[in-house]
Order: sequence, then C-alpha cells, then structure tokens
Amino acid sequence: MSTVASRTFKSTPERDASRTWTAIVDLLTQGNAGDARTELLAVSGVAASVISDQAPKYAAITVTCDGPRTRIYCLYDDDAIEGSGANEDALGFDPLKGDWRVSLPCLADDLAWVQGALKKHSTRITARDLDAAVSSADGAATAKSQTLVFDPKGFLGS
Repeated sequence: MSTVASRTFKSTPERDASRTWTAIVDLLTQGNAGDARTELLAVSGVAASVISDQAPKYAAITVTCDGPRTRIYCLYDDDAIEGSGANEDALGFDPLKGDWRVSLPCLADDLAWVQGALKKHSTRITARDLDAAVSSADGAATAKSQTLVFDPKGFLGS
C-alpha cells in the first residue's frame, strides 16, 4: 500500500478557477520553474474548466509519481469563503518525482473534449470520469516495478 497525501484548496468564490489551478501548480512544483511547471501551466484553461465545474469537490485531482500519491480536492461556495476545511500546506516530498502523472476528475458530459484538449499539451496530464478511480495505467509503471515473482530454482539454488 502506498502513502497518500491529501490537500484541499479554496476555490470559487474565494479565488477563481484559474487562480486555483495556479495555486495547485505552485504546490506540485514547489514553486520551482522547469519543464513540469511549464507542462502543468500549458493545460491551465482545461484544468480551470474542470475546477469551475466543481469536479474536484468530491473526486480528487490525483498525482502519482515515484513517491507518495497526492490527492487534491477543492472547496466551493461558503466552504471556500469560510476556509476551515482548507489545507494548502507544502508537501514534505516532491510530488512530481520521476515518472509523474496527473489525473483530473471530469464531468461525464465534458470528458471527451477535456481528454482531447489535454492530449494536445501533455501525455502526463489526463482526465477521467469523476466517478471512476484513477486507472491502473496511471500507476502501471510503479506497480510493474514492484511486482515480485518467486523463482524456486533461484531460491533453492540449482
């Protein structure tokens, strides 16, 4: 079982969806410039659309990497203004270490266009139906590297 970190960001009306995505990118990139930041900002419009649809209210934006998994939720309306459920603290690890991926939850009606728009900018950032779990393909590299096979000949010595 892998470690999971969770963060919750204040969104509309406390901050607009675009500023919410920028805050999430700041968390993920730890404020550093670089290729990952550029790639995440390239999908700002699409990510802001997903955030404005309130998809990450109950279904997490999920970030996988060579370390712990990160789940990011958003608060809306009075919860965003009041803000007591928010936790935008920095993570104690690099959430984009190694082979990272970001999976955005999306309303079913918008899924096809969101997936198409993301594909134009990134292969690491994908969308899924908000009712679906993060697909096994998103963590396939990690799972494959952790699969153990018992070799009785190697164990017992030939």
